[in-house]
Amino acid sequence: MKKSRIAIAAVAALACMAVVSAQASALQVVADHAAAKPVPRGLIAVRADTPPGPGEVKAAVEALNKAFADFKAEHTKQLEDVKKGNADALQALKVDRINSDIGTLQKSVDDLNVKLAAGQMNGGAGGGRIADAEYTESFRAHFTRGDVNAALNKGVATEGGYLAPVEWDRTITDRLVQVSPMRGICSVQKIGTAGYTKLFNNRGTTSGWVGETTARTQTNTPSFSPLTYKPGEIYANPAATQQMLDDSEVDLEAWLAGEVEMEFAYQEGLAFLAGTGANDRPNGILTYVTGGANAAAHPWGDIKTVGSGAVGAVTADAVLDLIYALPGEYTADARFVMNRSSQGSVRKLKDGQGNYLWQPSYVAGQPATLGGYPVTDMAGMPNIAASAKPILFGDFKRGYQIVDRAGVRVLRDPYTNKPYVHFYTTKRVGGGLLNPDVLKALNVNAS
Repeated sequence: MKKSRIAIAAVAALACMAVVSAQASALQVVADHAAAKPVPRGLIAVRADTPPGPGEVKAAVEALNKAFADFKAEHTKQLEDVKKGNADALQALKVDRINSDIGTLQKSVDDLNVKLAAGQMNGGAGGGRIADAEYTESFRAHFTRGDVNAALNKGVATEGGYLAPVEWDRTITDRLVQVSPMRGICSVQKIGTAGYTKLFNNRGTTSGWVGETTARTQTNTPSFSPLTYKPGEIYANPAATQQMLDDSEVDLEAWLAGEVEMEFAYQEGLAFLAGTGANDRPNGILTYVTGGANAAAHPWGDIKTVGSGAVGAVTADAVLDLIYALPGEYTADARFVMNRSSQGSVRKLKDGQGNYLWQPSYVAGQPATLGGYPVTDMAGMPNIAASAKPILFGDFKRGYQIVDRAGVRVLRDPYTNKPYVHFYTTKRVGGGLLNPDVLKALNVNAS
C-alpha cells in the first residue's frame, strides 16, 4: 500500500513537471515569434522598418494575458496550500516559471509596440529628404575612402575629425532612446554650448491685505538658484576592413549606429542612474535620493523615500504608500522604474480585495502597469535587498534632465591598426536632477 502511494505521488509529480514544461515551451514559441524580427531603436525613425501586422501584436498580447491568468490561478493555489501547511516545492517552481515567462512575453510586447510606433511615423515609409545632401555625400566618401574635399569644411570639429551628417547623428541618437530607457522617459535638451544652466525659482514672494487708504509697504521678492548641467564625453572606437567599406551594399549609416549604440547606451545607462559626476559624467538620479552623494546638490532638496514595509522585501501596502506619497498634481504622467527581478517580486503582490497590483498589457501600445501606473524596465536599477532603493516612482519628464551637446564627431584612423580602419566616435552628454518634488523612491527596510 505504501509503495502504491509513493508511485502515485511520483506520477503526479512527473505530470506536474510535464505541464510546466509544455506551458513554458508554448509561451517560449510565442515569445520567440514576437521577437523574431529586429526592432528599430528609436521612435523618431528616419528609416522605419516594416511595422508588425495587427495579428502579430494581438497574438503576443493574448499570449501574455493567458500566461498571467495561469499565473494568478497557480499563485492563488500556492498561497492556499501554504495556509493549509501543505507547501509544495513543485507548485512553487511552477509559479516561478510562469512568472519568468510573463516577463519575457511582456518584453516581447513592449518591443513590438516600439516597432509598431516606429512604422507609423512618417506614414511607415523611410527615406525622407536629406538635410544637407552635399555634405552627407562628402562625409560618406571620407568615411569609406578617406577623401577630403571642400564640402567637408563646414563639418570640421574643433577637437579633430568631422561631425556626422544630421541624419547619421539622428539615427544614433534615436537608437539610444530605446537601448537607453532613461532617454525615453526623461526630459532631453539639445545644446550647442559647453553647458546648460537652469534657474530655479525658490519662491519667497510675499503679499498682504490692505485697506483702501492703508500704506502699501514693500513685499519680499523671490530668489533664484542656478544649476548647471555640464556634458561629458563618451566614445566608441569601432573598426572595419577597407573591403567592407568598399562594398556598396553596406549601409554605413546603420553600421556606425549599430556599432556605437550599445557602447554609448551602456555608459549612459550607468551614468543616468548612478553616475557621480566624476570626469564630467552625468549625476545619476539615484545619487539624489535621501542619503545619496548628491542629496544636498539641488536647491530644492533631495528625493524622499518610503519604507518597503518588510525587512529585505516589498509589501503591497508599501507600493500603495509610494503612489500616494507623490502629490496629486504630479501623478498624471507618473510611472514606476525597476529592473526585471523586482518586477518578478511585485507581480505577486495583491491589494486588500485579492486583486493583483501588477497587470499586463491588454492592448497594443500599452505597457504593463503597477497600481494603475506604467512600469518601465530599467536593467541598471538595484535588486530588492536590505537598504537598497530598487523602485522609483514619479514624473521623470519633469524630474530628470538629460543634456545632449549637438553633433556626433567621427575621426577616421586607417593607420593605428592595419588592415582595419577605426572610427573614433564621440558624443557629449550630461544629466542631473530637475525637480525632486516629482519623484519618490522605495527604500527597502534593513531592520
